[in-house]
Amino acid sequence: GGEGVAARFAITIAPLEQGFALSKPAITVLTERELFGERVRSERRRRRGQARDPDTIIRDLTELSIGSPIVHVDHGVGRYQGLESMELGGMEGEFLIIEYAKGDKLYVPVAQLGLVSRYSGTAPELAPLHSLGGDAWERARRKAAEKVRDVAAELLAIYAQREARGGESMPVDRQMVEEFGASFPFEETPDQEQAIEAVLGDLAAPRAMDRVICGDVGFGKTEVALRAAFAAATAGKQVAVLVPTTLLAQQHYRNFADRFADWPVKVDVLSRFRSAKDVNAALKKLEAGEIDVIVGTHKLLQPDIKFRNLGLVIVDEEQRFGVRQKEQLKKLRAEVDLLTMTATPIPRTLNMAMSGLRDLSLITTPPAHRMAVRTFVAAWDPATIREAFQRELSRGGQVYFLHNEVESIERTARELQELIPEARIGIAHGQMPERELEQVMADFHRQRFNVLVCTTIIETGIDIPTANTIIINRADRFGLAQLHQLRGRVGRSHHRAYAYLVVPDRKAMTPDAEKRLEALASLEELGAGFTLATHDLEIRGAGELLGDEQSGQIQEIGFGLYTELLDRAVRALKSGKVPDFDLSSEHETEVELHLPALIPDDYLPDVHARLTLYKRIASARSDEHLRDLQVEMIDRFGLLPEPTKNLFALATLKLMATPLGIRKLDFGPNGGRILFREKPEVDPLLIIKLIQSLPRVYKLEGQDKLKVVLDLPGATERIRSAQEVLIMLGARRPA
Repeated sequence: GGEGVAARFAITIAPLEQGFALSKPAITVLTERELFGERVRSERRRRRGQARDPDTIIRDLTELSIGSPIVHVDHGVGRYQGLESMELGGMEGEFLIIEYAKGDKLYVPVAQLGLVSRYSGTAPELAPLHSLGGDAWERARRKAAEKVRDVAAELLAIYAQREARGGESMPVDRQMVEEFGASFPFEETPDQEQAIEAVLGDLAAPRAMDRVICGDVGFGKTEVALRAAFAAATAGKQVAVLVPTTLLAQQHYRNFADRFADWPVKVDVLSRFRSAKDVNAALKKLEAGEIDVIVGTHKLLQPDIKFRNLGLVIVDEEQRFGVRQKEQLKKLRAEVDLLTMTATPIPRTLNMAMSGLRDLSLITTPPAHRMAVRTFVAAWDPATIREAFQRELSRGGQVYFLHNEVESIERTARELQELIPEARIGIAHGQMPERELEQVMADFHRQRFNVLVCTTIIETGIDIPTANTIIINRADRFGLAQLHQLRGRVGRSHHRAYAYLVVPDRKAMTPDAEKRLEALASLEELGAGFTLATHDLEIRGAGELLGDEQSGQIQEIGFGLYTELLDRAVRALKSGKVPDFDLSSEHETEVELHLPALIPDDYLPDVHARLTLYKRIASARSDEHLRDLQVEMIDRFGLLPEPTKNLFALATLKLMATPLGIRKLDFGPNGGRILFREKPEVDPLLIIKLIQSLPRVYKLEGQDKLKVVLDLPGATERIRSAQEVLIMLGARRPA
């Protein structure tokens, strides 16, 4: 308004996102967004269609090289020896060759690749090698099955306890959470939205929440936690945020305090940076219910800490807590709502098997403006190193120099100082007194120096947005998981970040180390942590969810089979049945059409791509899956050749026949035969009717064989005729 106008309220237009209050002149500005909690959003177009689960791409057999360990459900762990085309009964077919102990070879027809999976469970060279026809594999499988049953039972017990206890539902004010969400400066990724939705649903549900949010470093797990904490606090509950280190506690506290500044939510922190007096005051307030959100380390779990009405516990990086603390968390799990965040990839397959026990939300899409970390593998060369430092320091950034030997860390720092005189260098390692270490990290955070020479102590640490170059010395000595985690320390903002993996010359490196580094350099895209097909990651993730003694079982039989067993056990126990662990080929119908059924190599020359597709076709669980696969293949490689169409037809027939209890379906030029198992799922009356209606076509031979006499010269007739018989046999008896 103009001078001297005594207007109390006025509306004006200005490009402001946030309001402010001044005391002189006395004026308060509120923006539209603060009043309505909305803002204009730009929807990024989502890539549809291409979205294949990264896990399956890698988990299928792409990674196989000759000699890789591979598991066959019936015969155990052998070594992959390639794909080979052979003629059998005048028909061309492709076979996967597995070599077992004593040089025995097993030829697996590609239509049965559903029985074969990549072995992951320990380093490939340590994988067990079974012998064909021996009973060692049978024993290992049986033992694992028993263990799996215990795990499933324990999980179900926790689950049942949660269901029975109920727990109370929180009155979540969606409107208010929406408004709070609008102050998030970025656009949520689809995964984030789903995770937030799931968490709010869990809070409102009348049972205790137990959800794990699993996402790569910097993919916005904290935002999910913030929304959950906000929803709980505004519903009148207290929230405890549990973090592994004091530094992280400080950082989370700042994050929470900043985001809740405009809302009537009180946030406090318990950490060693506070005086005893402050801590005691905070504890009193907690008990009186005057603090809504408290951030702290495992101190928060101590029995002398009293809450007025604790409703939600948020745990960051669960795996960094010790066993005792985990036990305390387990106790909480059936009582309060529990939200856990972790960056250790939990494989999707395991996620499926655990569905409904601990609910998992995976965040695999990177935020909009994040750029992938450029990764270089280079030998130690002063010129390169100097250039790497200068590139970062000249843009005002900071550098991590990772040197994982405490004895020589001081010397390394001195050498670097000579090489780059303009650097201000700090040192951090795990053998320093903790206070000192925290001081160094805090100074680095405040940019008092711009190079930190450190050990892997920074692996899970605080966010330093200006540190965008990491140089990892002797990178060949690290596991993939660790390298990936370390690389995730940089590139947390919208600046391009660089990672240099410094290695000795090739001769001094083990072939395995070389492979790891190549994998890391090639997987530059964000979210790669989820697709790194590394056994160490998978096994770590599984060990964390299920407990460590399970890791041993996983090594015995391989990860893929383990999850399959767990999945069966959980499903069976949930529906009150005894788990059926017979995974063998006995279950699947063997289908033979006497037609070439393969993906010709002139249609798809790349052997790995063929393998992967064979595996996906053989493992498809529904017609819909198979249709999607056909569409995808036509899209990627062109119209399907005849033999490939036959391969799909075989898969469709197998899906139809297996639930009917048919052991083998064999159709050729003069008709075919159907062999039943001992107790087929087919109404005997139907078979009698068939035979009575067309006695010349259908004949019963012995107890378990139906013969079909028809002239079926070509593929179309054969496939159609087999489908018709299966449809007739599948007509359910009236209930």
